[in-house]
This record gives sequence, structure tokens and C-alpha cells, in this order.
Amino acid sequence: MKHKKPPNRRTRTPMWSGARASQTRAAAATSAVSREATRVITNADPGQDEVAMIDSGESATLHPLTCQEDNRRLRDYELRVKGAFARIVPTLKSIAARQYEPDFERWAIEEARALLSVELPGDALANIWLERLDMRRLFAHVTFETFRAMSGEYFERDPLDRHGRAQSFRDFLLECGFHSMNVTPCSDGRLAHTISYVLRLPMGVARRRSYAGACFDIEDAVQRWANVELGRFREGVPNLADAPTRYLKVVNYHYSSRDPKRQGCAAHGSDTRRAAEAGLEQLQAFRRAVENTYCCGASIAMLLIGVDTDTDRLRIHLNDASGGANLDRFIDVGEIYGATARLDAGSARTLIHERIAAASADGSSGPVTGMQRLIACLIENNLSQIDYVRTYESGQYPDVGHEERFIGVGADFEEVQLRNLTYFAFMRTLEEGAANLDVGIKIFRRLNVAHGLPIPIVLRFDYAGQVPGARERAIERCARKAEAIAKRYPDLAERGLLHTLWTVHDSSRAGPIECVGGSLQSHGGEA
Repeated sequence: MKHKKPPNRRTRTPMWSGARASQTRAAAATSAVSREATRVITNADPGQDEVAMIDSGESATLHPLTCQEDNRRLRDYELRVKGAFARIVPTLKSIAARQYEPDFERWAIEEARALLSVELPGDALANIWLERLDMRRLFAHVTFETFRAMSGEYFERDPLDRHGRAQSFRDFLLECGFHSMNVTPCSDGRLAHTISYVLRLPMGVARRRSYAGACFDIEDAVQRWANVELGRFREGVPNLADAPTRYLKVVNYHYSSRDPKRQGCAAHGSDTRRAAEAGLEQLQAFRRAVENTYCCGASIAMLLIGVDTDTDRLRIHLNDASGGANLDRFIDVGEIYGATARLDAGSARTLIHERIAAASADGSSGPVTGMQRLIACLIENNLSQIDYVRTYESGQYPDVGHEERFIGVGADFEEVQLRNLTYFAFMRTLEEGAANLDVGIKIFRRLNVAHGLPIPIVLRFDYAGQVPGARERAIERCARKAEAIAKRYPDLAERGLLHTLWTVHDSSRAGPIECVGGSLQSHGGEA
């Protein structure tokens, strides 16, 4: 069978055109069972190894371990949320074209309600006979309102069934020997769906904190570890401090199988090997920090995972018995897919466990039993995601590069679980996060500013509701960051090409975010 060469160019229509996105078809399959799934890579860049291509035809059967119901539910959520953002520009174009027609104000408000489920600010429409509509402000307003609706649905309606699966996964983690799981993906928008889609894990149990290049803050990670251990010691949550379990830290770096030299991780120069090495170095540094500070490094377990942003297939690096990740020994879930696609479910699971237990061809020790069980779970989950991309995206995502809709700044956005929806810049202070935010602004200068659209920035800071004054301090942090951002990019702010929405969230209880201000009058900002 001849294979089409996948395109290296961007294939999705830009968001400002208002046209339907086009789809491209991925390369066809090689033999499903021709390769060993556990690979030993020596003297090679793991980003350049040959790719086990998976049949992407629409008529192809699903893997026996794929959960079709989960895929349908996740697809419905993705279409609803991304569809809401995709309708913004076409609807606003239609509104702009009719702004001088009779009864325009009433019509525009009804049109926005019907097509966007958003209320347009009345003051923006009131004086159109004197001056043209400020479409930049309307674009920012509608984007923020669409985000607020998406966030509210996530926290109030649980569309991804987070709560229904949380306890069973907590129990499974404890059975595997882990009392906590903290995942750090890169802040690249193409990894924003890592938890709920790629890994299929419930948020809240597997906690996420994104950083550029997955290079997380060591001191912050140690503090989070200490908080978890204090909870075990003082409250017995999730188990007692003397239970033989460990804290699991996971790093997700990423690469591109279709265009590895240009569409890999920007923080590491699209060098897959460098991205993996940096992730491993952070994990090792975190472990040493805990050992040097608390003399209990044995409570830290590590896992290094690569994600192909074109197909969502995982590359899980194998650990030795001491828990140290190995860059040159990994399981490619795409190859596992091919090796098990024609087996029944039971035989497929057996083969997966056999491959993990084998660890490597050189006879070195492999992961401990609990880690093996967790890796098997992640592999099985990822098989469903591979079929998700095969079924709905023809095997590879058409948007090989950045297509984010807004920038998130501050604390991680739990409700953002969709690929290429948000570029995230974690920061406590602008000085600490300036480099990450600069990357996001550079991306959005191309995506938005080059086409006359403003850059929407949502600020988020969490607070503990039981702590006196915590909410007020979170709001003050939003205000300070917004002011600092406007000063850092005055060319954008002064021309109406940068707008902010301030949000806070009470982390001590279940509930939606609270919008507390912003650069727009419709969100509590200045007129």
C-alpha cells in the first residue's frame, strides 16, 4: 500500500475567516503486528524513530479496548465548546455588516443570543448612529462570555463525568502504591487536553500544573508535596502517613511525528531529545530537593511521558526498580495499538502486561509492580484516545501548530480540557512568568493581532474560602497582574488589542469561577 506524505503546513482555516475547518487524511497503515512494542533506542533521537502508522480510514474497526461511549461523550463536549468559539467571528461579521440598518440594536442582541448564547452589552450598541461599533471590544466581550459559559458548565454540570470516576481512580492509585498523582504537561495549548482526553484521568485526583516546556517550579512542587504529606499526617487523607505508598510526579513533554523539527516543543527548540532530557532533569531535581530537605526521597515516584501532538499517542518511559526514568527505554502506545488491534480484549490486556513486565531486551530491572499496573492503565486509556483521533480527525489533527482562542494567566485552569483552546502562562508574579507570557503574546500576534483582533487574556487566581481575606487578596492579584500586563505590552493595550478578564475560584469547595473585573466595562472595567 502506498502512503500519502502528510503535509507539514497548517491545514485548518484560520479562525478569523469564519469558514469551516478542513480535514486532512493521515497516512495509511503498515502491518499491525510487525513490530515489537517495547523499544530500546540507542544513539538516536527518539523524535526521529520510525512511526508505526495506524489505519486512519473511517471504516476501520476500533481497538477491542476502546471505550466508544467515552469517545462519543468527549466528542460531544469538544464540538459544543469549540463550536461556540468558532461561531464568534462569523456572527460578529454579520452584526458589523448591518450596524446602520433600522432596528439594528434589537436585531443584534437577538442574533447574539440565538447564535452565540451571549448577551451583548447594551452600551456598545446604543450610539451606533454616531460612531462605528467597536468590534474589538465586542470580540473580547463575546470571547470572555463564551469562556464563562464553558467554565460554568464544567464545574456545575460535570460534562466529562469527573466526579463519577474520581473515587474509583483514587482507590486504584492506592492499590498501585501511590497516594497522590501530580501531572505537569507543557503549557502549549496542544496539551491542554492531556488529563481528560490523552490520559483519560479524572481531574482533581490527578492534579495538573502546566509550565512552558514542562519545566515546573521545583520549590512550588516541594511545597505541594509537603502539603500532601501534612494532610496524610494530620488528617489521614488519603491514607495514613505510615502507609507504604508514594507521591507520584509525572512530566509530559511533547513532540511532533509529522513535523518534528518545527512543531515540537518551542521551549526546547523543537528538539524531542532535549524536551525529554529536560523533563527527566526536573523530576530528578524534585526528588533530590525532597531528599535534601526532608530525608524521605523514597516517598517520591517519577514517571516521564511523551505525547505526540499530532496523534495523541503516548511514549511512556520505563522506570527501573529504584523509580528512575530511562530516556532510551520506552513503550510507544501506537505500536502497542498495532500489536493488539486484532486480539480480543482479554488477550490484548495480557500482551500489554507482558510487554511492560519485560521492561527491556537487555535484562535490566523494570518498573515495580504498582507502577506496571498504572502504566498498563495509561496505555489502555490512550488506546481509546488514539481511536478518538482516528475516528474524528482522520488519524492526525489538521491543526499541526497553534490555534488557541485565548491566553490563560495565573493558576492552572481546571476547566480547560480541550486541545488548542488555551495558551497557558502560569505565574505568581509577572516577573517570574514574563518569558512564558511573551511566548503566548508572540503566538497571538500572529493568530489575532495580524488580523485586527485583540488578544483575550483570562486571569485566574485560586483562594481558600476558609481563610479570612483570601478572596480579596486573590482579586488584588488579578488587578496587579492586569496592570502589569498592560504596561508590558503598551502597543497592544493602547490600541484596544489586548483585553483582560479577572476571575477567582474558591478551591476549598465545589463551585464555578467568579468573574470579578476586567478591562471591559461589561465585566466591571473602566468605561
